[in-house]
Amino acid sequence: MNIEIIGLIAAVFTTSSFFPQVVKIWNTKQTKDISTTMYIAMMIGTCFWLAYGILINSFAIIVANIVSGLLVLFVLVFKIFYGNKGENKYGVDPKA
Repeated sequence: MNIEIIGLIAAVFTTSSFFPQVVKIWNTKQTKDISTTMYIAMMIGTCFWLAYGILINSFAIIVANIVSGLLVLFVLVFKIFYGNKGENKYGVDPKA
């Protein structure tokens, strides 16, 4: 059995875990409950994993981190674009 198959299976599960968040942001256009710090840290980690995958020539790591990086970037761009819409300076939605 090729060891890359295990990596590809792991990549499918870990990378697809971002899809529900991306879909929710796309549908609701709200990002106030999203941690910017967490997604920045995730993006940095993803870039390092991508570099590592390239250095060891691992198809699974490269593909997984390109896709994950794009999904994380999507979340960060929408976080910047939508900001904390609906919150006041105390982080509370006045309509709630």
